[in-house]
Amino acid sequence: MTLAFCRLPRRLLIVSATICSLCLSWGTQAQTEDPDAETWTEAQVSPPATFSVDKLQTFDVGQGTSLTYGIDPNTLTVGADGVVRYVLVARSGSGALNALYQGLRCQTGEVKTYGRWDNKASWNTDSKDSWQRLSSRGFTQPAMALARAGICDGRTVNGHAQNILRTLKNGRPKDIH
Repeated sequence: MTLAFCRLPRRLLIVSATICSLCLSWGTQAQTEDPDAETWTEAQVSPPATFSVDKLQTFDVGQGTSLTYGIDPNTLTVGADGVVRYVLVARSGSGALNALYQGLRCQTGEVKTYGRWDNKASWNTDSKDSWQRLSSRGFTQPAMALARAGICDGRTVNGHAQNILRTLKNGRPKDIH
């Protein structure tokens, strides 16, 4: 009986410590959330009427792909909603072409495909397309490469469209120390 009685306070102490720890973490989380922060609203967009493959701003996606990637500079926009939109073109060595109208959200590290070019004269759109996390592998790899090459500066957009295009063309400036 004495042995069971001695264990009871220890168990209560462990349970109490766990509850206190949870309360402290909840309180810290509540303090870091901004109650005045606005809820993000995505702008309604439509794919551009035209795009060109003649003057693509190419970029390196890395090893493991035989495709050449570029964006049409005339389609690159920075929306009021913080989304950078562009037409992405992927071309194979044989000349086959894939074009996507995409949006990249630096703040959350996500990409969304708004439309796919049908190689005739129109875009195929699907309202069910959703935001996907950027990754250095898989179908979001080109968007991740673009984000790193100049669209994003950390979790913020790298300025206006002309600045983004300049960074994609010339590379990021080297830190001088």
